[in-house]
Amino acid sequence: MPTSPTSPTLDDLRRYAVARTLFTPTTLLTAIRRLGFVQADPIRAPARAQDLTLRHRVKGYRAGDLERRYSRLPIEEDFLVNYGFLPREHLSLMHPRVSRRPWDASTRRKAADVLAFVQERGAVHPREVDQAFAHGRVTNYWGGTSNASTHLLDGMHYRGMLRIHRRDSGTRIYAVAAHAPADGGKAARLQRATALIDLVVRKYAPLPSASLTYLARLLGYGAPHLAEEIQQALRLAREQLAGCSIDGTTWYWPADENPRSRRYQADEQVRLLAPFDPVAWDRRRFELFWGWVYRFEAYTPAAKRRFGYYALPLLWRDQVIGWANVAAKDGQLQPSFGYVDGSAPRDVAFSNALEDELERMANFLPGTGPATP
Repeated sequence: MPTSPTSPTLDDLRRYAVARTLFTPTTLLTAIRRLGFVQADPIRAPARAQDLTLRHRVKGYRAGDLERRYSRLPIEEDFLVNYGFLPREHLSLMHPRVSRRPWDASTRRKAADVLAFVQERGAVHPREVDQAFAHGRVTNYWGGTSNASTHLLDGMHYRGMLRIHRRDSGTRIYAVAAHAPADGGKAARLQRATALIDLVVRKYAPLPSASLTYLARLLGYGAPHLAEEIQQALRLAREQLAGCSIDGTTWYWPADENPRSRRYQADEQVRLLAPFDPVAWDRRRFELFWGWVYRFEAYTPAAKRRFGYYALPLLWRDQVIGWANVAAKDGQLQPSFGYVDGSAPRDVAFSNALEDELERMANFLPGTGPATP
């Protein structure tokens, strides 16, 4: 691991982590390309995670803009370390994707029939497929039952046979996908795996060593057929990335970036972050930076929640000092706050910045007015 003459402190890494991903707001496509990947989540409290992530990085962004503009942009809904949105040029790193769960002959026949059906119509709603084929129901991943046609369409999308053409009121509309054949040689496979490791490092840096290992393992979701090459690329990355050791934790970041640079400075804003925002996504790093454990509790029984159903980490300058649950009722924001130290900072600058953030949140949510914190 290369080392610099003067290693960064943990404070340097924290400022770097926040400033490098909270760049000056830009266009939607440029923001997605800079992020490399935007994690999606269907819960809307008060908006979907992808919208909450993009609002800090896209000028004038409003909830739903990604869905409204999706079909006109060179982006795709697809799989990487989890499900989300990514620039179309990244698809060649993962497709043609080979699932770890091969289909039986019956499923392959059904998929071929559905593919011909979609090709004939251009774009289809899952309801059309179900009406045409009446596949019935299947046992889903969670042990319940789900529509078999929807399950098959999901599998076809994952395998690269279909793509998401657009969404209608949140429902995926499918079209036939076209992926170029991939070079199956060892060098080409390693090159794709190396690019995938670089993609996640640039999105989530700086990374504790254990988090880098975890992300490499999660890449098995988007590129299961490159598992061996991803591990090889991970070993190479540890030799080529910049890094340092602080209090027994080894950290990594891109070799062409300097965490001690004066360009990485905290601003005077308050931001309410999505639970999956790059600033907060790595819970291991979160605890190292801010000294407390944040949990996403949407699936935790209400009686056992500490933070709330959809708590948004509250970032002030370069410190996550608490969280907020935000509802929009009767056209007005209704936020509630919690603070790690028990109360909000007694600082006029903080109060003004929080008021500004709530105003931005109200503008982001159509038909919603601001609330007084």
